[in-house]
Amino acid sequence: MARTPNHASQDGPAGRLRTLSWRARLALVILVVLAVATVAVTNRLLTDRFTETTRNRAELRLVLYGGNLLSELRQNAIVPQLLSRDPTLISALASSDFSQSSQRLISFNEEISAASLTLLGNDGRVVASTVRESLGQSYRESPVFVDALRSKDNVFTILRDENRFRFFYSRRVENQAGLAGVILVEVGLGKYERAWAGISDAVLVTDSEGQIILATEPRWRGLTEEEALAEEPPSSAIQRALQATADWSTLPPDAYVEGEAVMRVAGRVAFRGWRIASFTTYASVREKVNGFLALEIMCFAILLALAFYFLNRKATVRMALFQRESAELRALNLRLQREIAERQRVQENLAVAEQTLAQSSKLAALGEMSAAVSHELNQPLAAMKTYLAGARLLLRRNRPEEAVSSFQRIDDLIERMGAITRQLKSYARQSGNELKPVNMADALNSALAMMEPQLRERQVKITRTLPDAPVMVMGDRIRIEQVMINLLRNALDATRSVPDAAIDILLAAGETAVLTVRDNGVGIKDIESLFEPFYTTKQPGEGVGLGLAISSGIVNDLGGRLTARNAAAGGAVFEMQLPILPEDRPTAERPAAE
Repeated sequence: MARTPNHASQDGPAGRLRTLSWRARLALVILVVLAVATVAVTNRLLTDRFTETTRNRAELRLVLYGGNLLSELRQNAIVPQLLSRDPTLISALASSDFSQSSQRLISFNEEISAASLTLLGNDGRVVASTVRESLGQSYRESPVFVDALRSKDNVFTILRDENRFRFFYSRRVENQAGLAGVILVEVGLGKYERAWAGISDAVLVTDSEGQIILATEPRWRGLTEEEALAEEPPSSAIQRALQATADWSTLPPDAYVEGEAVMRVAGRVAFRGWRIASFTTYASVREKVNGFLALEIMCFAILLALAFYFLNRKATVRMALFQRESAELRALNLRLQREIAERQRVQENLAVAEQTLAQSSKLAALGEMSAAVSHELNQPLAAMKTYLAGARLLLRRNRPEEAVSSFQRIDDLIERMGAITRQLKSYARQSGNELKPVNMADALNSALAMMEPQLRERQVKITRTLPDAPVMVMGDRIRIEQVMINLLRNALDATRSVPDAAIDILLAAGETAVLTVRDNGVGIKDIESLFEPFYTTKQPGEGVGLGLAISSGIVNDLGGRLTARNAAAGGAVFEMQLPILPEDRPTAERPAAE
């Protein structure tokens, strides 16, 4: 009887206490998991919903802004054409009587609401304007005047005036005697820029080159988005916008960057490649989402607080432990920051060293190029000295006709020296020559004629396949011949060690004009570096590695491309493709062997 109560006391209150504690801890874990899952799901669903609404509104505003710009531009585009035909303005330009011209422009501007209307004389000076202060100013060197003189249609020009851009339509005014003047219509896009400044979004417009021409922040004008980021202080809206949107796709929808999340929406203005972008804050989204989350978190927090109050008697000890771990983590974070800063300094020093090494490599390449050019020029100079001695002797013997022949050879050598120097200049020159129709077959024959001494000396078999009809392209014949000569020279050098050297030349025409030069030489070892400047496999003094780089630049300037590959049977194949004139398409080909 005495042992029964003791056994009951062990299985009773103490056992129930242990069972209650285990169940309570399990319920606490379930409550925490449920709280986290509920908050996460609610946050994602509400964030997606409100974010999509905000994005749609931002896109709608962006379309509206772009439409306003395009409407204003199109509305003013027709004005120069109408004013250039106004008989009163034409008569004033002819008689040089502009007493009523400014008033007439002001009356026109009351109807069209342009930023300004300006009439220039044929010398580029302002003779009438809606802005009285501009009378007498000279636009003679300004693009709005120069470009209008070169075109008979409307010309759109952007001028930068201090820290803002001005947008003009200009058109030349003609009378029976010819050019009478130029009419300028300034498009007032600044009013939209001022209107954007009154909203919470940051808005900018860039031209086709990525330059900011309109923006809510005046200091952005004239910069790219990246440059604007570098110019503005860290607290600026543009920096927060770019930093937030740079990795937005990898972040959750409720991510924060520097305390504020933003959305970047970009669009296109259907005018000369312009683009418009806006940066919208996520503040309204977060406020709405946080309202729901705060209620959920508060409920779970109350439950967790009650659970911790009853179950965690060691809260003070655990808090002290947490604080100690937090201090250790902060110390570790400081050490990591110092290591990161040290590594950044090392990377910067490495970048400087790499730049120094690259500059040293360029100087070494320039030294090698100078030696090669000197070697190339010494040979014509020595030959000129010999021809001059022969001409002197022939003149003493009263044989002037033969002396003239020597002088002609000297002239050819001078032209050759000029070609060597022009080859170096052409690498830096991108374009600028006037393009004319060029017969590819005639250019090829001319190039072969210039290469005749080298071909005769090497005794290389040349096989040509040319079409019956002319293959016409639009380009510069001298530069096209330069490319052909460079390809022939490379083929000659590649077949130097081959017993039966042969070069096949194929000219074909389809959608493009294609000139193929194939040799049976050793082939190409490094195709990727073939068209880089100063890359060469020749010995020092035999070449500077500019020929193919120059040739590739010439072909690219003409709208074509120059490619190279190794032939299946050995040797190298170079193809020059140029746009063909559509009215001159060859229909047949004829073979010719030499």
